[in-house]
Amino acid sequence: MEHTFQYAWIIPFFPFPVTMLIGFGLLLIPTTTKNIRRMWAFSSVLMLSIAMAFSVNLSIQQINGNFIYQYLWSWTINNDFSLEFGHLIDPLTSIMSILITTVGIVVLIYSDNYMSHDQGYLRFFAYLSFFNASMLGLVTSSNLIQIYIFWELVGMCSYLLIGFWFTRPIAASACQKAFVTNRIGDFGLLLGILGLYWITGSLEFRDLFEIANNLVHNNQVNSLFAILCASFLFVGAIAKSAQFPLHIWLPDAMEGPTPISALIHAATMVAAGIFLVARLLPLFIVIPYIMNLISLIGVITVLLGATLALAQRDIKRSLAYSTMSQLGYIMLALGIGSYRAALFHLITHAYSKALLFLGSGSIIHSMEPIVGYSPEKSQNMVLMGGLTKYVPITRITFLLGTLSLCGIPPLACFWSKDEILNDSWSYSSTFAIIASFTAGLTAFYMFRMYLLTFDGHLRIYFQNYSSAKNSSCYSISLWGKETSKVINRNLLLSKANNNKKVSFFSKDTYQIDDNVRNGIRYFSTYFRNKYIYTYPHESDNTMLFPLLVLVLFTLFVGSIGIHFDPGIMDFDILSKWLTPSIQFFHPNSNDSSDWYDFLKNAVFSVSIAFFGLFIAFILYGSAYSSFQNFGLINSFVKKNSNGIIFDRIKNMIYNWSYNRGYIDISYTRIFTLGIRRLVEIIHFFDRHIIDGIINGVGLAGFFMGEGVKYMGGGRVSSYLFLYLSYVSIFFFIFLFYF
Repeated sequence: MEHTFQYAWIIPFFPFPVTMLIGFGLLLIPTTTKNIRRMWAFSSVLMLSIAMAFSVNLSIQQINGNFIYQYLWSWTINNDFSLEFGHLIDPLTSIMSILITTVGIVVLIYSDNYMSHDQGYLRFFAYLSFFNASMLGLVTSSNLIQIYIFWELVGMCSYLLIGFWFTRPIAASACQKAFVTNRIGDFGLLLGILGLYWITGSLEFRDLFEIANNLVHNNQVNSLFAILCASFLFVGAIAKSAQFPLHIWLPDAMEGPTPISALIHAATMVAAGIFLVARLLPLFIVIPYIMNLISLIGVITVLLGATLALAQRDIKRSLAYSTMSQLGYIMLALGIGSYRAALFHLITHAYSKALLFLGSGSIIHSMEPIVGYSPEKSQNMVLMGGLTKYVPITRITFLLGTLSLCGIPPLACFWSKDEILNDSWSYSSTFAIIASFTAGLTAFYMFRMYLLTFDGHLRIYFQNYSSAKNSSCYSISLWGKETSKVINRNLLLSKANNNKKVSFFSKDTYQIDDNVRNGIRYFSTYFRNKYIYTYPHESDNTMLFPLLVLVLFTLFVGSIGIHFDPGIMDFDILSKWLTPSIQFFHPNSNDSSDWYDFLKNAVFSVSIAFFGLFIAFILYGSAYSSFQNFGLINSFVKKNSNGIIFDRIKNMIYNWSYNRGYIDISYTRIFTLGIRRLVEIIHFFDRHIIDGIINGVGLAGFFMGEGVKYMGGGRVSSYLFLYLSYVSIFFFIFLFYF
């Protein structure tokens, strides 16, 4: 067994040869390499599958043996400094390795079809394989320097993949934004590593934890300096896991291909920050300030991500804010010491969110025949609707992923989120109330996403070969507002007479009344009878197979963490898996619970989720039209004093959510424009003040020389007289003062 663990270092190197071979092939024999490109995709899947088999084998041995293995070898040895590289195999490493490899395999299979039309097909697979190798190297690292090296490689891969379509200005801007934002976190991480080495003299996790804990308990280290170093380490996790206030890069990162969103920005790379906090939790747990900071940042991110997802139109961007919120749940659990619940939700969320992202890719793929290759249209949920009969398999898988993330039993996220909510009550009632309220918001915006995409009628126009330019669409938004384009009056019954234009940062919006809604339905029927158009279509089997695999994970992966009293339902594989690690962290949650406590907590959390689902169905479901016809909603928001207040609150929530909480705008004005103005001021000061003084001195000397030149008469006696006069004056001044 020890022999097997000794060679676990090879796991990160399985995907790496594919990257190297693709790179050399494109440089040396590009034509041949491109002709056999499907072979490279198969090689990527094969090598990552071997890494997955190796990881699963190590995990099974670890569950049965309950031990931690570390293997080191010296890299640099000096009199006062020694650096060792190696690998650390513990429950956290096993969990992350299995997540990376399993999600990576399904994403690679999915990408073979999704990227088949792209000229950068081989470059995409080279980047993916290199990212998988870097991420596996990160989670198996045994010291902070090794983690930092792979941390930067993962960031580089993220930069390349976000800006994969670099010819699009918006994608190039998104990868630059991700790069700059993560540089802030990476610099903080480097400062924290250097500070910890200053304190402890070691970078290996076991030695570092032991020395740091002894120093803190014995008051042999300055507490403020220890808190500062730990805070710098946490800044790195904040940036990588898109926690407030360094979350701004994640929504824009959706400009990359959808498989990247599923792999990097749902299951693996954004989990690197969570992994770092979990790895360093034995250090953080002895510093209460840091634990309070982690829980505070987590609960702020939970609420902020959920509120910003409420009114998003882009399906991938809405999922990105959902990812941000769910990562906030995991960070909250780590901050309150609930180590088991945090890793449990990390597992369940990874598979559920990967399913949703790949499902969104299938939806986008089905919309492209109608709108063409236009991400602004193919990803806009308010232009969708009625896709159930066109993409039934995608719809079922997306619904299961949605219900899982909403916390509906018996799907995966129900078990883990319920445990986090339960543990948060024992830590802080304020945090628990915010987390519970956010669970309702999660159910609302996720079911809103599902209804806008699959329910009702297809709201985008159907293209006509002879009059495509005259065709347009109305987008339904049950916030009461949405963008409208030029409408062909012959195709619609009528246009609303009371449309009032509102501006949200140069976004033209209109209020849509019942006549226009009826016109939309007539518009769709008119084209169905008169013209030939392309229906949305279901994705190919190569894209559907990964969805079905992830559905199985979403249905059953939650069973590994079900824990009750022994003899009743002892399926708690996760606790057995985490036994070597849990002893260090003293989690707040109990090791077992009875049926009464479980049902009490489950009824509360599921009730909140169903309330959010109900509100979403009322506002965004097909039943909305029926409520409108019966006048129920109109009577509720009737323009009396209460109705005006309700409308103002609704607009305020919409503006806050759609405009990203005004955080991006604030950062642009404060940092981007502020730094630019500061640079302009410094440039003006340097050019006109500093250079002006220097140039002025030179000019003054020049003019004085020119003036003195004309004062000379050519007589030596006159020069001697002036010289002696000046010397006498300075001599008498010296005598007078000294």
